[in-house]
Amino acid sequence: MKEVKTFCRICEPSCALVAEVENSEIVSVKPDRNHPISKGFACHKGLATLDIHRDTDRLSHPLSKSSQGFERVTWDEASDVAQRRLSEIRKKYGNDAIASFAGNPLAFNTLGQPALIEFLKKTGITRNFSSATQDCANKFACSEAIFGSNTIHPIPDIERTHFLLAFGCNPRVSHMSFMSIADPLKSFRNAKKRGAKIRFVDPRINESSAGIGETVLVNPDTDVYLMAAMLNHLDAKNKFDEEFLSTHGNNVEGLRRFIANYPPERVAAVVGISREQIIDLADEFADAESAAVYMSTGVNMGRQGTLAYWLLFMLSAVTGNFDQPGGNYYSRGFYPAAGAGKARQGLPYFDTPFGEVRDIMGFLPGNLMADMILAKESPIKALVVTAGNPLISVGDSSRLREAFQSLELLIVIDLYSSETAELADLVLPATDMYERQDINICGLGMQNRPYVQYTDMVVPPKYERKPEWWIFAKLAQAMGLESVLDHDLSRIYQRPNYMLSKSGLSIESLAQRPDKTELLPNPGPGMFFDEWIQTESGKIDCCPELFQEPIEACEDLFLSMSHEVEDQLKLITRRTNYMINSWFHNIPSLKRKKHLDNPLYMNPDDAEARQVLEDSLVRISSRHGEIVARVSIDSGLKRGTVAMTHGWGHTCAKMQVANKYPGVNVNELLPSGPGSYEKISNQSFMTGIPVKIEACD
Repeated sequence: MKEVKTFCRICEPSCALVAEVENSEIVSVKPDRNHPISKGFACHKGLATLDIHRDTDRLSHPLSKSSQGFERVTWDEASDVAQRRLSEIRKKYGNDAIASFAGNPLAFNTLGQPALIEFLKKTGITRNFSSATQDCANKFACSEAIFGSNTIHPIPDIERTHFLLAFGCNPRVSHMSFMSIADPLKSFRNAKKRGAKIRFVDPRINESSAGIGETVLVNPDTDVYLMAAMLNHLDAKNKFDEEFLSTHGNNVEGLRRFIANYPPERVAAVVGISREQIIDLADEFADAESAAVYMSTGVNMGRQGTLAYWLLFMLSAVTGNFDQPGGNYYSRGFYPAAGAGKARQGLPYFDTPFGEVRDIMGFLPGNLMADMILAKESPIKALVVTAGNPLISVGDSSRLREAFQSLELLIVIDLYSSETAELADLVLPATDMYERQDINICGLGMQNRPYVQYTDMVVPPKYERKPEWWIFAKLAQAMGLESVLDHDLSRIYQRPNYMLSKSGLSIESLAQRPDKTELLPNPGPGMFFDEWIQTESGKIDCCPELFQEPIEACEDLFLSMSHEVEDQLKLITRRTNYMINSWFHNIPSLKRKKHLDNPLYMNPDDAEARQVLEDSLVRISSRHGEIVARVSIDSGLKRGTVAMTHGWGHTCAKMQVANKYPGVNVNELLPSGPGSYEKISNQSFMTGIPVKIEACD
């Protein structure tokens, strides 16, 4: 038995693991207690990746659909089918008839993500979609506008802050998105022990707040108005740091004009807290010795995620906390990525049959995918899906299913046969994280403590599973394009080696270290304006011209919210420790007694008003769809708020556990098509959805 050092690749912390291996089989996986960063922390979801690795339901061989169903084929046969069908479609309809969809796991795949990008460039495929437009595209759009780069996401200095204001996050469950920090709850607890105040802003008292901080219960999808009102109050009381803004801010007057429209007394009813609570929260933040801000998917997935992310950093900037100890700062990591996402010049929008559209980091709105497939003019006819299951994860899945069924070619690259894969013409088996090489690339620029770790494959892949980089290289080779498979395979490391070279490292040097880990300098705050900001002026754009249209829409939405009926229910998403998005559903160990489905969580007063009881079935309807779910009473929910966990609704018989406990696809209630996403960022509207609840007969 030998021990192999590796790390988890399901979320940003990349917790270090030790795999015990015997006869090329992984016997166990446990936290690495000797790792200098994670120090023995790993969540049970990370440890459950071993169950995925061992799952007999996983794809093992390339499959091609025939009149008799799926048939096993060789890789040569699969790649020949792919190139022939893609060539036919390109010749018949043009290059715009081919598109791609990339799922979340690719963000944690060092070689897979650039291989996809290279494949798309070589083949000229430009109609590309990503799961990023389901949960975080607003952050890329905002950072590009205010900092000049979509890769700049300043993190809170939790270890030194005296006040942490966190919007729409649940670190006990999600372990912080857009921030790589080992055991975030421990950091929160330590901050509280030394006297820091922690405030969670959320429509629900979630698992993270217990014993750590107070929750400011707000109405769903109203965070932008709370932030604006806080800024309004601070400006009225002359609490802006004028010296900081004069030195480091542009268009401050534009910010002031915007927030002038949202005094605390005007927004209180819409936000759902009193004028006094807004003022007290603003004063607490501004008067703290140091203060930091953080925002996650609970806000991202609303209708104004980009403006909310903007105002979040404006709270930091106007109080002089930005790039200061205890505030928010940019973490360099092993590669100075700030310049890599530098903003493009010129207006970002272009005309389409669905109105003005832009791409974010190369990706179109996921909520337009069905429309572009079903379009009368220039429809998408072929789609390549990698590490994703859009039939479960994208809004209005019934219409998306109709669209996928109309495709002339659907290729799916994944670990499992999913609902999306069942409709595919080709299904190609990918390796899991224990069967490929990686560095902890996803936390780049967002690490609380910068370091880099390399892992080789822990065990060789079984059967005919291949890493995504190899699959794209094989497809390119079959299409007669230049492929890394035609050269020395060491070329696959060119990009990570180039990035590592900026810190004097390489894959080879990391691999030779006993723990394959290198701690990096941690300069912390104080370097942002000298080293990282990418705007032409070298200052933060406090009110970008690009925001003018969403600013006008912000007022329209406010007026609409002001006139909503008093008993209107709003649906939010609720994270859980027992699954991740649309995957992890086929693991028996995560199907605990209370986690066999995804119920509708209701405030007890809302349930009583509708004569709904615990465990009863209710019909949930929106303007876009209808589902039936079981009720679970949650006194932590703000009245008027209901919650469900997304990613359920599995029907694929080849995933036996997921099919046994399918749950309900809440995305049937969500909008799709034009007007269903934030135009400036392509972020889909997935939370704060008005719904009606009725007891089933």
